[in-house]
Amino acid sequence: MMDLVSLFFHLDEFLASIISEYGIWVYLILFLIIFLETGLIVTPFLPGDSLIFLAGTFAAMGSLDMVTLFGIMASAAIIGDSVNYYIGSRIGGKALHGKIPFVREEHMQKTREFYEKHGGKTIVIARFLPVIRTFAPFVAGVAGMKYRTFVAYNVIGAILWVGSFLTLGYFLGNIAFVRENLEVMVLAIVALSVLPAVIGLLRNRKK
Repeated sequence: MMDLVSLFFHLDEFLASIISEYGIWVYLILFLIIFLETGLIVTPFLPGDSLIFLAGTFAAMGSLDMVTLFGIMASAAIIGDSVNYYIGSRIGGKALHGKIPFVREEHMQKTREFYEKHGGKTIVIARFLPVIRTFAPFVAGVAGMKYRTFVAYNVIGAILWVGSFLTLGYFLGNIAFVRENLEVMVLAIVALSVLPAVIGLLRNRKK
């Protein structure tokens, strides 16, 4: 757990390290992280928004290629959601009743409520909400959303999610202050990502 917290606080150092150590293989590592974060309900803790943002920043520095990043990360997000949807359509009932280890039932319930409120748009909206984006395709599979409909929302959501954070990171990465304070920027991205969830929690407690 401490290693995971350290990773979030020093994500810029982690990315710089793997770029230096693995060269072109860094794209495969980034693919796997995004795939696991979106594709398995047991790994919602992996960095998503902040990692994509940082990748864009390193692209601005010339360490990574922007076009390749977009293709790799968008593909990972699309494939990850598709795998998650398939798993949900097959074993969803067990997860809904807390029968799968490491899956918190409250996360499942929260995502179900979100899905019931927003319908298919959940797949797009959830891309920008940590934890919920991991569970949304799974719940869509459980709920029996038509796969053709799911794929359309899946692709649109992945393009918007990856494209927006990559672009934000790329343009801010050209600013000297941002390059010199990447850790602060990463924490700000994480804070902004979880803000909607915190607001929702406070509203529920108020009710």
